[in-house]
Amino acid sequence: MKKFAAHERSKSPHEMNSPAQRSKNAYRAVWQKTTAPCNAFNAIAGSRDGTKRLAIECGWHGINDSATLCGQPMPLSGKSADGDVDVPSTAKGQLARPAVQVHRDGDRTLRSTPPCAKESEGFLIRTVTADPGRNIMKFEVRFPSVSFEHRPACGRRSSSAFDSRRSQKKPLSSSLRSTYHSLAPLSLRRFADCAGQTAPLMSAKMIRTLAFMVLLLRMVFVSEASIFFPISDSHRSTALELFTPVDGSFRSIEEAYEALRTFQILGIGENHDMITLACPLVVDSLSSSSASVKDVFYACKCNRILQCKLNGETFKDVTSRLQAAISDAKSLLDFYYSVGGLVHIKDQANDVDVKLDNADGIFRSIKSLSQSDGRWRYNSNNPESSTSAAGIAFETIAGVLSLASPDIDQSLIGTLQNDIVKLFDSVEKYDDGALYFDEKLVDSHEHQGPLSTTSSVVRGVVAFADVISGNVNVPRDKILGLAKFLLGVGIPGNAHDFYAQIDSLALLESNKVAIPLILSLPATVLSLTRKDQLKVRVNTVLGSSAPPLTVKILQATGSGSKDAPVVENEELKFDAESGYHVLDALPKSADVGIYNFDFKIDLHDPDHSDIYATGDRTQVPIYVTGVIEVDGAEILILDNDLGSVELEKKLDLAGENSIYLSANHLQKMRLSFQLATPLGNAFNPHQALLKLRHENNVEHVFVVGSSGKKFQIILDFLGLVDKLFYLSGRYDIQLTVGDAVMENSFLKSLGHIDLELPAAPEKATRPPPQPVDPYLRYGPKAEITHIFRAPEKRPPEVLSLGFLGLTILPFVGFLIGLLCLGVNMKNFPGSAVPATFAMLFHFGIAAVLILYVLFWVKLNLFTTLKILGFLGVFLLFVGHRILSHLASTSAKLKSA
Repeated sequence: MKKFAAHERSKSPHEMNSPAQRSKNAYRAVWQKTTAPCNAFNAIAGSRDGTKRLAIECGWHGINDSATLCGQPMPLSGKSADGDVDVPSTAKGQLARPAVQVHRDGDRTLRSTPPCAKESEGFLIRTVTADPGRNIMKFEVRFPSVSFEHRPACGRRSSSAFDSRRSQKKPLSSSLRSTYHSLAPLSLRRFADCAGQTAPLMSAKMIRTLAFMVLLLRMVFVSEASIFFPISDSHRSTALELFTPVDGSFRSIEEAYEALRTFQILGIGENHDMITLACPLVVDSLSSSSASVKDVFYACKCNRILQCKLNGETFKDVTSRLQAAISDAKSLLDFYYSVGGLVHIKDQANDVDVKLDNADGIFRSIKSLSQSDGRWRYNSNNPESSTSAAGIAFETIAGVLSLASPDIDQSLIGTLQNDIVKLFDSVEKYDDGALYFDEKLVDSHEHQGPLSTTSSVVRGVVAFADVISGNVNVPRDKILGLAKFLLGVGIPGNAHDFYAQIDSLALLESNKVAIPLILSLPATVLSLTRKDQLKVRVNTVLGSSAPPLTVKILQATGSGSKDAPVVENEELKFDAESGYHVLDALPKSADVGIYNFDFKIDLHDPDHSDIYATGDRTQVPIYVTGVIEVDGAEILILDNDLGSVELEKKLDLAGENSIYLSANHLQKMRLSFQLATPLGNAFNPHQALLKLRHENNVEHVFVVGSSGKKFQIILDFLGLVDKLFYLSGRYDIQLTVGDAVMENSFLKSLGHIDLELPAAPEKATRPPPQPVDPYLRYGPKAEITHIFRAPEKRPPEVLSLGFLGLTILPFVGFLIGLLCLGVNMKNFPGSAVPATFAMLFHFGIAAVLILYVLFWVKLNLFTTLKILGFLGVFLLFVGHRILSHLASTSAKLKSA
């Protein structure tokens, strides 16, 4: 099993720097550098700090008891008493210590940091988690934001949901929505058939290319099989990381509120340091007459949580300012901040009159910004409408209704009900049932991503539903769809999106429209060997217990099979202690494979149907795994002409093999084996590959064909000499058989074969150049040792000092010459200004001389010329002034 969630930014791929190619390179680099005996994958994409991250969950069944991550062996089995992973005996002989240090987190989970946790080839592997109890290994990969694009297989136009999204320019998520989508393992055989491949031989490079193309093609098919999980401890730990004040202070009162509200919802507890930091901001914003209405609004929201020490006069002054701001409001946000501030003051100061006498006029002013499609404008001067603005408008009008005195005309409220219905008609939908709102704006500073936009609508609709007497005309299934989207984004990577997610889920946890119930499974891989139980849990979005209910399996059918369901109308037993609904055992007719389970939630109390949203049915793919019987394995060398057996070797694919074969270009090699499921049925794995690797590392991969239970491949070396590049010599033989439901998937080295091929003709294809290992290219080089030659013999010290004296003699002669000429300072200017210029001129001459010395000792030519240019301009100015003064003085003397 492989699951992957492909995500795009709302930006077109053509606006990016080859996004598809970067995504291919990043994913291929991860795929090639990380190998493990995996038979299951889950991939969860998310966003942190503007980059995409990919958390890959790999299931294994103890094939080799180790994996290779970034070129380093990672032990996966065994635990000591202190929680460290024991290195298997085979690895102990190779390494003095484990290459990856692992420690236990909780009862079973093991975490580590791999040795390549650094930027390399465009991706970053951050953390590794191993869970021996569930046979799961997880590692997180981060790479730059990319978009995936593909071309349909076999030249046919793809009708996948991915294409429809691209054609409609729907972003899979602005905040990188992290849902689970079904992706079966690579099937090179099916891809080869689709592409019209007739020869079974493909080069290693082609295999990797085809594998990645299949991966992309398969991951764009999004099914209604996504599994959504309520808020967990991972959100709490991330909240502590994202909302830690920078440099001991919040950058704004809005940031302080988002942190406080998030902590309040997640129940992280009272943080006295945060209270100490936030309360001064609240007091300053409410006490300062120059504070903006937005700061006052968030200060009131913060104080509702913190209960900072404020006197009644402060609230009265703030109320007067907010009421004046409502009178002067020109935009939707002006009304939103002013009305919202009054609503929060109403809840904190009962003695302050916050009623709106002109509530009907304010309602009409806000309503005038609405559009016919349910969206709203931010102000009357902006013709662009916004979905996010609609949510703000609903929340603002809800505040107006709660502050209205007298009550507002009910016909106006009815028009707002119609606006909500129109807005929900434009909701976007994923094939897994998740619903979201997205902006239609392209070039606007008000543009918000799907997460922020959906959160705004949820806040507005829930606030409006709380203040009206009737019900909001929103189907409960759409509320459930919005909850699935908010949970499906995973853990957002920035504080604002994280707050938007948590705040919206908290509102959906308790609202008058519908409380969504989320069905989740702790594991979607069930082992027939271990006789695993199917467990289902139903919770609210924040993880609270659901009301009394029953979970029923409507049917469980094999994926792509027309056989009768293996389970039908089966009611799960509820375990009150664990909170799970459990199916004790799969029916005996269940064989290995992928089954689509359809679950339905039935509430015990009929009245709860008007309170909770459960959806019609939830479909989840369950992977039933088991041990596949491998039998009848043999490898033969055949005569090319007669087909007679020249050499026959039996193989034990469950154990170790080390065979030696030899053949020439006139012979054939045949490999055959049989695969059967635990119930004795024929088993066709997704991967059955035979690899020949030449001693100079040139690889050739062949797809093993099947007929029923029997798998067989015949290599005719006479027809393959050109494909093998006429390379004679030793070839290592490696067989790979793997599938998502095959617990004993294997990658076995069978031995080697010595091939004697004819000499290559002049125009024969040459072997491709082998890639250079980046670790060898960029790794540490050999230490360079160098012995400097002995220094030259220096002259005697007396001779050096004598030469120094000779160099000083001309300067002494210069000074004596000045005295003989009678040099004096009589012409030096006496007045202040000319004297200043004269001194500056001489200082400039001295600076030039010092610059010459520095050029000789330290500076290069370009730096010297740059400084000399500035000094030249300076000398030109002061020299001109002093020379002009001397000339004027000389003229006066002559005239006198």
